[in-house]
Amino acid sequence: MHRFKELEIWKRSRLFCSEVYKLTSNFPESEKFGLTNQLRRASVSIASNIAEGSSRKSNKDFSRFLEITLGSCYEIETQLLISFDLKFITELELQEISKELDEIIKMISKFKSTLKIYQF
Repeated sequence: MHRFKELEIWKRSRLFCSEVYKLTSNFPESEKFGLTNQLRRASVSIASNIAEGSSRKSNKDFSRFLEITLGSCYEIETQLLISFDLKFITELELQEISKELDEIIKMISKFKSTLKIYQF
């Protein structure tokens, strides 16, 4: 088991979630149950799946949760691009938040590769 509160990927993911909430607070009211909700739920999912996976007894199980986490990251990436296409965010906002998301993806991927998974 890993102590998720000590994991840098969890800390960064938690901060990223706050940034997504701030960014989406400027979305149109009509998107409250659309992209706003989708982006927020997916960003919460990143830190949540890292925490839940860290409680698992095996690295294989934890690795599976990290895969789910990466899926949420790519879901967010797509939703951010759609938000830009719809002019809900500026190019600068897209670049800034995408840069942080890319760093989180790299950190998760690298951490996942360090987990030793033995298959018998």
